[in-house]
Amino acid sequence: MSDALPLFTSHPRSFETNRFVYPVVSRRSGGVSIGVNLNPDKVCNFDCIYCQVDRVSAAETKFVDMRQLLDELDHMLALVASGELFAHGKFAATPPHLRRLNDIAFSGDGEPTTYRNFDEIIAACAELKRKHGLDDVKLVLITNASMFHRPTVERGLAILDANNGEVWAKLEAGTAEYFKLVDRTSIPFQQIVDNITAAARLRPLVIQALFMRVAGEPPSAAELDAFCDRLNEITAAGGKLKLVQIYTVARRPAESFVAPLADAEVDAIVELVKTRTSLPAQAFYGAAATSDA
Repeated sequence: MSDALPLFTSHPRSFETNRFVYPVVSRRSGGVSIGVNLNPDKVCNFDCIYCQVDRVSAAETKFVDMRQLLDELDHMLALVASGELFAHGKFAATPPHLRRLNDIAFSGDGEPTTYRNFDEIIAACAELKRKHGLDDVKLVLITNASMFHRPTVERGLAILDANNGEVWAKLEAGTAEYFKLVDRTSIPFQQIVDNITAAARLRPLVIQALFMRVAGEPPSAAELDAFCDRLNEITAAGGKLKLVQIYTVARRPAESFVAPLADAEVDAIVELVKTRTSLPAQAFYGAAATSDA
């Protein structure tokens, strides 16, 4: 499947003339994911060392035009449902088993939950999904969990719950020191853990954990043990975790000193998580393999 690799290693935030909505063929979702970019200004409250967003060049769009976003999503849902998407450029190479619409994913060029009208946009997108009769299509929030305590985000999460929603929350450190090294944010690590715990008490979450080589070094055994400890703390406090996704760098990172783990290293972390936490865990490999990040 090497000839299809560009499908999974290049996830541009634009499609034709769209400014906010873009299709992605995703192995993690097992089909087409329609991305909704709520941060076209490229502003994020994290500055992850592995991030693939180009924050050097100026953003073409600084504000979300909700009407245009919804028009783009309406058109994209029709494009994928009809199969017309797969006549476009690289999407023509999409394998038959991935020619299905899996989800509408709120992600993009920053942290989507920082969008001030987060609950309103989730509600409007859910309504469009109903309009197209796509009850089985998920609404997926891909998030760093930093804003779960905000009332507008709590309302948005409740709307997700009522509309076949799923939350993918980032947790990729076991200690505050490693968290600061990798995610480069002033937000305290404990706030992230507490937010994930509180949200997971109300609905099962998927945990996303990206591990990598930093200046040639993989995460230490002690750090990975601490990561498992945090997962166990969340579940011991009543949090429900449905899956832990262990993945590594698959696209050009922000920093040149960041490199992907080997497949065997990813597999070893998956086995550690399963053994230490009894949670289901799944591997997604790096740029040298054929899985997306």
